Formats: sequence, structure tokens, C-alpha cells
Amino acid sequence: MANKELKNQEKLQQEKVEERVSKVEQFFNENKKTIWGCLCAVLVVGVGILAYNNFVRQPKIKEAQAQTFQAEEVFRNGEFELALKGDGNFLGFEQLVSEYGSAAGEAVYFYAGVCELQLGNWQEALGYLNQYKTDDTIMAARAIAAQATAYEGLEDYNKALEFYEKAARYADNAYAAEYLQKAGRVAEELGNTEKALALYKEIKDQYPATVQGMAIDKFITRIESSK
Repeated sequence: MANKELKNQEKLQQEKVEERVSKVEQFFNENKKTIWGCLCAVLVVGVGILAYNNFVRQPKIKEAQAQTFQAEEVFRNGEFELALKGDGNFLGFEQLVSEYGSAAGEAVYFYAGVCELQLGNWQEALGYLNQYKTDDTIMAARAIAAQATAYEGLEDYNKALEFYEKAARYADNAYAAEYLQKAGRVAEELGNTEKALALYKEIKDQYPATVQGMAIDKFITRIESSK
């Protein structure tokens, strides 16, 4: 009796499986043109993406990197306007961003921003620096500090203080002492000597071996003696 019931259950399961298979076959037969059309479309898109990557994007990246090399050399020589604008023989960072964007590498936004910063074009510097993305914490901190300098140039001292502190927290290394000292200077500019004192003491406590740390006592003494 038990065997008969088991066989009946197996038979029912088999019938259900066959019914599902039959429905799938029926669906395929009824919609095979649409299914094959979708598969062909996916294949065409895939081939298109591969072709674009191999024949358009990669050559564009190589071309952009070759153009960037000379602009970086000029930048390192401190010729910021030339590095930004180019001279007709090579593209400056401004043109590299315009023509290639991130295909030239994320660094072009940083370089362009720093060039504008050095030329005193604060708003333009922020425009480039806001677009810069990197996973390198040291470079990210440098970009944030550069934004702080731009805000300082625009006399937006509250924003400058915020970004110098942000750069210091982001870096959390020897560079942080420099950013904290700049933050302290801006805090003093705002008349917030308590904030400045706290920042200077943080340098003394956390980064005593840095250039800033070894000279910070005079800043602390100046504020404490003026109370």
C-alpha cells in the first residue's frame, strides 16, 4: 500500500515536471522570434561595447596620457599658466579636461585646480577640485586642503576652516600638522582664539616630531599670554 502511494506521488511529480516543460516549450514556440531578437540585441550591444573599448576608449586614453605627460612636466617646473593653457605644441590641463575628461586620468582635475589656485582664480580652482576623485588618502587630503585655500582666497573663512580640518582628519599623518596649523591661522582670523589654541595643542600632542610640531609652542604661548 505504501509502495503504491509512493509510486502515485512519483507519477504526479513526473506529470508536473512534464507539464512545466511543455509550457516552457509552448512559450518558446510562441515567442521564439522575440526571444531570438532579444538575444541578438544583447549580442550586438556586447560586441559594440567591446569594439568601443578596444577601438575608441583605449586609444583615447593612450592619446590623453601622452598629452598629459608634457603638461605635468611644465607643472613641476612651476609654470602654472603654461601647464593650464598649453602653448599649441601640447595641451594644457584646461584642454585635457575639456577634450578627454577622466580618460586623461583623474589627476588632470587636481592639476588644473592647483594651477588655477596658483593663478588666484579661486572659483575656477574649486570647480576642478570638486571633480577630483581618488582612493589615495594623501592626495585626497591635498585636494581638500587646496579647496580650503580657495575658500580662504574667497574670504569664506568658515568654509576654509572646515576644509583645513577635514584635510587633517583625512590625512592623519605628518601632513595633518600643516593642515591643522593653517586651520588654526584661519580660526584666529575669525577671532576664535579658543579654537585656534585647541588646534595648536593638537599639533603639539599628536605631531610633535613634525616641523610644525617643533615650532608650535610659540603659537600656543602667544595665545595663552594674551588672555
